[in-house]
Amino acid sequence: MGSKNKLKRFQDNEVFDNVIQPLRSEIVDEEFQFKGKWKRDFFKNDKPLILELGCGKGEYTLGLAERNKDCNYLGIDIKGARFWKGAKTALEGDLPNVGFLRTQIELVDQVFAKGEVDGIWITFPDPQIKWKRTKHRMTNPEFLKKYKHILTKEGIIHLKTDSEFMHGYTLGILEGLGHEIIYAHHNIYVNHEAPEEVVGIKTFYEQQYLDKNKLITYLKFRLKP
Repeated sequence: MGSKNKLKRFQDNEVFDNVIQPLRSEIVDEEFQFKGKWKRDFFKNDKPLILELGCGKGEYTLGLAERNKDCNYLGIDIKGARFWKGAKTALEGDLPNVGFLRTQIELVDQVFAKGEVDGIWITFPDPQIKWKRTKHRMTNPEFLKKYKHILTKEGIIHLKTDSEFMHGYTLGILEGLGHEIIYAHHNIYVNHEAPEEVVGIKTFYEQQYLDKNKLITYLKFRLKP
């Protein structure tokens, strides 16, 4: 993507009313304006709040929102030029239950209040295979603590990935910590019991993985109280 296109997208994001782009200092040094108030002040309702962490272009956020108008969906990514397309599509398609937040995933426990979130989707994260990158792996114990803080007691986490390493690593962490594994499969497209929202939504990159005969895995779990 050229620098002019990126600049145009950044400018668009500034005026899109479904996009929030706080400075890091607004989150870390101050009480973030939407913390504890996302449903009331951003979505203007009290419907369940579902996050997609590392949302990329926002394809999964949009797909989920189109299927379930009774929930609010918020895509989160640090790269605003990526989710620009999702934000634009949501506005053009009149999807008021879609929003996007530009920030680092590591700050989720500072932009949401305790028990404010009803569900989390983690879709095709970087598996961070190298040992020195473990701290950036989105299902490591430290990240799980952050998710547990912001989720309701019944909150569900979904992990969909093309990385068998990430799938296996997460299963091991969950079993080791005693969390509840609701559903697990290493190849969802040969499993006829896979949820529709898992097999029915395919991102651009997911289709590329499938074209290369890569397996797509899925985990559904709940963190213990």
